[in-house]
Amino acid sequence: MRATTIHGPGDIRVSEVPDPTIEAPTDAIVKVTAGCICGSDLWPYRGENDITEGATIGHECIGVVEEVGAAVTSFKPGDFVIVPFDHCDGTCPHCLAGAHSACVNLGMTVSGQAEYARVTQADGSLVATDGMPDAALLPSLLALSDVMPTGWHAAVSAGVRPGGTVVVVGDGAVGLCGVLAAATMGAEKIIAMSRHAPRQEIARAFGATHVVAERGKEGGAIVKEITEGIGADAVLECVGTDDAVRTAFGVARPGSTVGFVGVPHGVQLPVRTMFGKNVGLAGGMAPVRRYLPELLGLVLDGTIDPGRVFDSRLPLDEVAEGYRAMDERRSIKVMIEP
Repeated sequence: MRATTIHGPGDIRVSEVPDPTIEAPTDAIVKVTAGCICGSDLWPYRGENDITEGATIGHECIGVVEEVGAAVTSFKPGDFVIVPFDHCDGTCPHCLAGAHSACVNLGMTVSGQAEYARVTQADGSLVATDGMPDAALLPSLLALSDVMPTGWHAAVSAGVRPGGTVVVVGDGAVGLCGVLAAATMGAEKIIAMSRHAPRQEIARAFGATHVVAERGKEGGAIVKEITEGIGADAVLECVGTDDAVRTAFGVARPGSTVGFVGVPHGVQLPVRTMFGKNVGLAGGMAPVRRYLPELLGLVLDGTIDPGRVFDSRLPLDEVAEGYRAMDERRSIKVMIEP
């Protein structure tokens, strides 16, 4: 099959690789209808993560079941499905406690930007739609494979509540979905920290009541002014850098919680600040399957439209340009169609 492969920093190619196959009876093979590039894919692209030369890349996709293993009973070839990026069995103690992303049989999508993808725990992971969805719904359904549940997880972890004040640190697709999550949960004041006009526009459309373009102490001071010197009731950290984490704790009110979903790179927690202000930290890798049924319902009834984060669509053969566009912040999120 044709698949996106990474060969070094900045070196993305479309290569011919072996088709994925059923390796365990719990597996399914999905023919990809659409995949996309994630902000976390940019870490290896920029040389920040180790790279296995020639490895496939891409962990978000939706598509049609092509084949199932002998133990798969809930899905059949021809079903249209959303593929959570983190696969889970749904039955282990961690899944039953809501921590699906720590499943004892955890698997990951590894060829979402390709023609086919293998799902390692099909019955516990996949969520089917009622027949083939309308093409207009595909972007929002694709967003449910990662970025919307991840933004939602940040909001849940931070304890967003009706009438509360929320600050979202990060204006990538996850941060924007965090704004949408906070608005859906009933937050009254939502402050999006963003310096880019196209992202600010989507943040406002998703429910942001304020946008702060400033960074560091200056940005923190503006947030304090907006919150009348109190700080935020909940903070969503959607980047993963040390600066973003420090900003998050800097704008959090005493007794609040920072929900973090940005993959940490070089982060040192401000433990003294956490101790002195009684500010908690919760979150981590999103248990996508935990949230999928609710979020799918919200998409289908028109309550949320997370697909707006896709501002570019490219064929698989042009995936390298998609990486360049996201790396240079010319695009928020790129949909890839095989």
